[in-house]
Amino acid sequence: MPRPRVLIFNDGYRWEDLADIPGDDLDVTCVPGGTRKQLLEQIADYDAYVPCLRIVVDKDVLDRAKRLKVIASQATGTDHLDLKLIEQRGIQLFTLKYDRELLDNITTTAELAWGLLMCCARKLPECFDASRQGYWGRHQFAGIQLNGKTLGIVGVGRLGTMMVQYGNAFRMRVLGYDPHPKILPPGVQLVSSIEELLAQSDFVSLHVHLTDETRNLLNAERLAKMKPGASIINTSRGGLIDETALIREMESGRIAAAGLDIIDGEWLEDKYNHPLIAYSRRNPRLYITPHVGGTSPDAVRMTARHNFQKVVRYFLEHPIR
Repeated sequence: MPRPRVLIFNDGYRWEDLADIPGDDLDVTCVPGGTRKQLLEQIADYDAYVPCLRIVVDKDVLDRAKRLKVIASQATGTDHLDLKLIEQRGIQLFTLKYDRELLDNITTTAELAWGLLMCCARKLPECFDASRQGYWGRHQFAGIQLNGKTLGIVGVGRLGTMMVQYGNAFRMRVLGYDPHPKILPPGVQLVSSIEELLAQSDFVSLHVHLTDETRNLLNAERLAKMKPGASIINTSRGGLIDETALIREMESGRIAAAGLDIIDGEWLEDKYNHPLIAYSRRNPRLYITPHVGGTSPDAVRMTARHNFQKVVRYFLEHPIR
């Protein structure tokens, strides 16, 4: 019986991290830091693919993946995948979106979101840069106190709940907006509209999936109605925000700061000239990290092992003939 072939493109772990998982009946190729060109050249020879977030699985990829049966994405978001085409091709798709028992123990993204909030509140990167130069302009880099300020959380699910807890610990008033609330944690007041949340919040943190409904959730009209001097935190997906409008509102001063772990189109080769990246070089209050929210080694190893086990189980139940 032939062994299923598995192609892993990854940025955060080594094959050795998964070596003790029973997978002897699989032929696995691990390509750290692989490129789109490499993927297009190799995908035709594989039965399963574990994608990275940098390379979109689109029609060009799927047209070459004639024998592909499984895609197992080590992420909760799916904007790097052509979901409709994957379904049309009959390819089994696994993601981490509904693996709540695992995800409840993965706190790295929420922790980064809070770190970005602290940068917005206390101008920490500017302080670091100043002290490296021996400059001690304390009043120039004065930030704001969080105690008594309002934190607005869009999407009070797993990560949103963690942010509620962090906001409570810093004695903030916490508002939440969620059109599909489930079990709300203590310490958050649910509001009826996102506009109400934006008008009252000093800090707005986004924790929703990117879908057709949520794309440009913070559009130009809503950004223009935010509380003057507010800050935005986004560790979800770049497409949630109208980036052109964000730049405009930051230039006007309505939005004082933004902390982003993602940009729309982060899979593009030329990120240096991406509008947000370019603007961050002109405005030091736009803090952008390169999608590192979930990439701490311990968290990556946990999710990688969990994800690869799905591939192992699939081929135990559906052997190659």
